[in-house]
Amino acid sequence: MIPVRGYSGHKVGVLGLGRSGLAAAKALAAGGATALCWDDSDAAREHARAQGLTLFDLTAQNCWDGVVALIVSPGIAHLYPTPHPIVATAMAAGVAVDNDMGLFFRSFATPAWDYFDVMPRVVAVTGSNGKSTTSALIDHILRDNGRPCQLGGNIGRGVLDLDPAVDGGVIVLEMSSYQCDLARALSPDIGVFLNLSPDHLDRHGGLGGYFAAKARLFVEGGPERAIIGVDEVEGRFLANRLRESLGSGDPVMQISVDARLADPGWNVFMRKGFLVERRRGKQAGSIDLRAMTSLPGAHNHQNACAAYGVCRSLGLAPKAIEKSFHSYPGLPHRSQIVARSGGVTYVNDSKATNVDSALQALNAFARVRWIAGGQGKEGGISALQPAFGNVAKAYLIGECAQDFAASLDSVDHEICGDMAAAVAMAVREAEAGDTVLLAPAAASFDQYADFEARGDDFSQRVRAALAPE
Repeated sequence: MIPVRGYSGHKVGVLGLGRSGLAAAKALAAGGATALCWDDSDAAREHARAQGLTLFDLTAQNCWDGVVALIVSPGIAHLYPTPHPIVATAMAAGVAVDNDMGLFFRSFATPAWDYFDVMPRVVAVTGSNGKSTTSALIDHILRDNGRPCQLGGNIGRGVLDLDPAVDGGVIVLEMSSYQCDLARALSPDIGVFLNLSPDHLDRHGGLGGYFAAKARLFVEGGPERAIIGVDEVEGRFLANRLRESLGSGDPVMQISVDARLADPGWNVFMRKGFLVERRRGKQAGSIDLRAMTSLPGAHNHQNACAAYGVCRSLGLAPKAIEKSFHSYPGLPHRSQIVARSGGVTYVNDSKATNVDSALQALNAFARVRWIAGGQGKEGGISALQPAFGNVAKAYLIGECAQDFAASLDSVDHEICGDMAAAVAMAVREAEAGDTVLLAPAAASFDQYADFEARGDDFSQRVRAALAPE
């Protein structure tokens, strides 16, 4: 746990008692604050009470007397589409609103660091797609090369549940737009911006607000090294804004899977299946990614470029990074190969909850039997048309199945309704050379608690269908 600094002897409200909220309340208490905890859910409140936390009704009249801050969990709206009523009343009472990321960045550095030989480093990864894979890949490479490392934030452990810094240690944080948007303190040593595609637009008031939330990590955070994906206009704008006006372009490293980057700065890009590093106009490294089954497709090549850039910035040699790429096992629910049988590969990409991530998944394989659907998002799947040529047949599930079917044009498809029917039909019809792919292009909440539960259901049903009788 990282005790929160700066609130000793003060009362601090905590709204939302999921993983991050519970960790924030405990870290506040460890730092000498009185954490006043509340959640709209009775079950969440009772769970917090059972852990010894102090419940306090933040909806009560005059509840803000003496409260100096309100810590809000990521899933709770603080601005768009409308602020949560407790957030609104806190702001009206002049109470500072923050989140666990803000507490982390103000509390991580301590006087003990004066005795370290090598200063700890914080790497923060954001973007619409690939954050989890990139963060996990960085963590894997560093650990594989003997560097002390912890992984947290939007993946793994809550950020305040991490252990205090050690000499030469690295913290790798996956940061969502919600976490970037509200944090009052942001100071990563290395910041990564992967990409931008429409998502969470209701929470940010549109695409511009969504981009602005992620850009805060760089514009206000001021990392020493900014690793920026430049395959969209927003990334190019951000890289340009952060570049020095003269010289090599430091502190920016650009990454791309679409273009050969030839400017004199520090660049990492994909070319014919090879990851290429160029710095000051000269090639500094090259890795063949074509045979790495845990990193399939252009989207994973972008993740690899970003992870490579971070690890090079932390002093690792290209050969050491390449060795660790080969041993990376991949993450569950993200292009995860769950089975191979009869020449058919079965892939769980349940995390592909939006159109952009589903497009990347479909483009990673040549002949796909595609399981898609769930709780649809604004805009449907019309943007996936460029990949329809890869789809041998679609098996549609969830509440948006009819809408998806209307967008598939001449693509062969079947409305299956649920995962059981979709997997059974896809396994029965698949031929050698096919990939049975779960890439829903939709949220999971119509039929599952989360995308993990959906992916687990797919994986279990595939294994059961392939098991010998």
